[in-house]
Amino acid sequence: MSAATFRTAVVREPNGPDSIEIIDVPVAAPGPGQIRVAIAAATVNPTDLGVAAGFFHKIGLVQQPEHTGLGWEFAGVVDAVGPGVDLAADTRVAGLVVGFDRDYGTYAEQIVVAAADVVPVPDGLDLLAAATVPLNGLAALHAVDLLGEPHARAGKLLVTGAAGAVGANVVVLAQERGWQVTGLARVGDEQFVRGLGADFTTHATPGWDAVVDPAQLNDAALSLVRDEGAYVGLRPGLGPRAERGISVTSVVTAFDGTRLADLLTRAAAGSLPARVHAVVPLDKAATAHRATAEGGLRGRYVICP
Repeated sequence: MSAATFRTAVVREPNGPDSIEIIDVPVAAPGPGQIRVAIAAATVNPTDLGVAAGFFHKIGLVQQPEHTGLGWEFAGVVDAVGPGVDLAADTRVAGLVVGFDRDYGTYAEQIVVAAADVVPVPDGLDLLAAATVPLNGLAALHAVDLLGEPHARAGKLLVTGAAGAVGANVVVLAQERGWQVTGLARVGDEQFVRGLGADFTTHATPGWDAVVDPAQLNDAALSLVRDEGAYVGLRPGLGPRAERGISVTSVVTAFDGTRLADLLTRAAAGSLPARVHAVVPLDKAATAHRATAEGGLRGRYVICP
């Protein structure tokens, strides 16, 4: 990175991983209420794959005329602050950039964001792990919010993809709300899922009071819910159609500094999973996209600029 520019990953003509480009853009000074963060880690999430593939362009959520930035969650170190900001330079922070229609995302060497959109990373949690918490943790919390409290004699919850980044968080958080949780995952994940305090299965049969579906099994997952049960998906507008009186809802992740600070504290204490599958440099973002698309990851690919 030169004194005047920094590198970031964007998509111009979306067509999957091959359409990801690394470009140089001018360094910007933070304005009032803003900070500039030297990014240490940014995660690759399924939403990023959808942006690179053009899915969100097709449904009208991306209308960038030249290029679209990639990446939502990040961790790094504050290297400049604008007027009215209390955060000190060199503070370790994690944050979330929401929305699709934007020039630059978190696949970058640095980013300028509102100081209100980050929280400090606690001691004892490295920045690679911290980067996996904002989007995945807040999505899991919203999923559990949508479930609500279990009713008497109706608290059996199945979590698909229970060993994944979002699923593992749902497993932990839902148990705290009183749900009897079973994780659906591969054979090799049994020890991990049971270590989270849940039951485990590799093949689920119908009859669950509720299903949270990070694995995006959609209709197959809905078929496992009993009549008048509940289904929670992760992609608004793309979940299964409601049937048999089942409540069908989807997570919409938004930044919440208070809740993120708590999630990071818990991750630092080891009571909430923050799993890194692999670490790659910025110029290998396309490789990380291909591997994420294949599925079966136990944690996130993390890009280190």
